[in-house]
Amino acid sequence: MGRFDYDLIVIGGGAAGLVSAKLARGLGKRVALVERGRLGGECTLYGCVPSKTLISAARTAALIRNAPKHGLDIEGSRGIKTDNVMTRVRSVVEEVYRGHTPEAIERLGITLLFGEPAFKDNHHIQIGDKTWSSKNFLIATGSSSFIPKIRGIDSAPFFTNETIFGIERLPSSMIIIGGGPVGSEIASAFNSLGVGIDLVHKHVRILNKEDPELVDILSSKMREEGVRLRTSCKPVAIRREGGGIALEMEDGTNSATLRAEAVLIAAGRRPNIEGLGLENAGVQYTPRGIRTDLRLRTSAPNIYACGDVVGPYLFSHMAEYQATVAVRNAFLPFQKTADYENAAWCTFTDPELARAGLTEEEARDRYGERVRVYRQAYGGTDRGKTDAADVGMSKFICYRGRLVGAHMLGAHAGELIHEAQLAKSLGIPFHRLYEVIHIYPTFTDVVKYPAKLCYIDRLKDNPFLKVLQKFL
Repeated sequence: MGRFDYDLIVIGGGAAGLVSAKLARGLGKRVALVERGRLGGECTLYGCVPSKTLISAARTAALIRNAPKHGLDIEGSRGIKTDNVMTRVRSVVEEVYRGHTPEAIERLGITLLFGEPAFKDNHHIQIGDKTWSSKNFLIATGSSSFIPKIRGIDSAPFFTNETIFGIERLPSSMIIIGGGPVGSEIASAFNSLGVGIDLVHKHVRILNKEDPELVDILSSKMREEGVRLRTSCKPVAIRREGGGIALEMEDGTNSATLRAEAVLIAAGRRPNIEGLGLENAGVQYTPRGIRTDLRLRTSAPNIYACGDVVGPYLFSHMAEYQATVAVRNAFLPFQKTADYENAAWCTFTDPELARAGLTEEEARDRYGERVRVYRQAYGGTDRGKTDAADVGMSKFICYRGRLVGAHMLGAHAGELIHEAQLAKSLGIPFHRLYEVIHIYPTFTDVVKYPAKLCYIDRLKDNPFLKVLQKFL
């Protein structure tokens, strides 16, 4: 046993914490993982896994309702019963959780410590009545739902993403406060499953950080399917009313009251930093999270942090990326900095909205008018026609022939974006994707056709070909 009990103590057993602990253990380090609840974290228990299972059920329901678009008639149907949807959601969560059980983690040689940790100094933490020491620490405590200040919120029942998947049956109606990724996904899914939805959002558009052109298409689709989008509205008061909830809201000039059986608050996230005793360890933080440099090192040189507690992107895949950077810097001689230029994500509405890199507006602000934009509507592809999946568009933003942004709204957008993400990350000129043989008929035409337009532009801009054309 060395000077310390461990080489690394990881605080938090979610995506970032599990990746960090496993990687450090793979490097031969003595590792302990501290968790106050169940292993798996937000993504497994309350986020990615349950929400995507719910969304899968919603898409199946939508496909059944849209059977006539495919030439099918369903005879003798009494409608779609959703009684078992949430049971199915929880069963999938448990199935995924089996890969993160304490027994599975301990078999890797990682010590598990359960309880509420607090730093005594930058090398010691206390859990209950025991103190543990480590050469290095990694904080990966994640985030929790942010509850906005609304009059009456303390006495009115509401759901968050941490509680909504525990319900036994779907409500008949729901008010969702917040039109970010969580609110928009659940609004889309619940609406497809027959829940009346009012989505209240303070900005002009839902998903206000995404490409406005594609968000407008998505918003129109959601409205057509029955979601009531209350944008530019601020909730001011909430109360119980009968067997449901009443929400008062304002849009700057007018006020209105919405009523529903239930309310979901999806108004953002807050970092989990309370009770950690960060001051004792010399770790600086703000209300937005723990401060780190690009090596994911905090103001205490032996303490690293990653995931939602750091940001700036609150996604599990970004947490995993940060975890590999942090562990590498803690134990290997060659330091690596986190590079967020190639961050990518997807909002799993119906249809999906995926993004990699800059929006058109951001690109023009950075590079000026030399930016070129290439688009392709899903309805203009043969596969979009065969699958009756004609809603959506791909949009590629290039500067000097290379991708600086890619955006997709449509079927399988979260999968299709990876071809553009690969080209962008590896610095492959966008036109080169047209030279790749794409299988026909597939949705990859929403990448191939814009790449073809870029290829044509490249030919037009070639000075040798310009001269040659004069003699042809």
